[in-house]
Amino acid sequence: MKFQLNSREEVEEFVRNEVLTTSEAIKILGISRQAMSNKIRDGKIKPVKKLRGDSLFLRSDIEEKKRELEVLRKKYRPYD
Repeated sequence: MKFQLNSREEVEEFVRNEVLTTSEAIKILGISRQAMSNKIRDGKIKPVKKLRGDSLFLRSDIEEKKRELEVLRKKYRPYD
């Protein structure tokens, strides 16, 4: 995916709308912080930037992972 940002305002809007913190990603995915840490460690979710106490993710990556998790939940937890 390629992004073209031509002004500071476009960059700011992109960051506000398309970049997620770990807490925001956890909320979207519906998983625990420990599960998120495991997925990052195992390379199943890749942050675009790691910070000291947090990581940043692209919304598109998290939405894609959410779809994958929903499929797996239906397969392995059909009673939910």
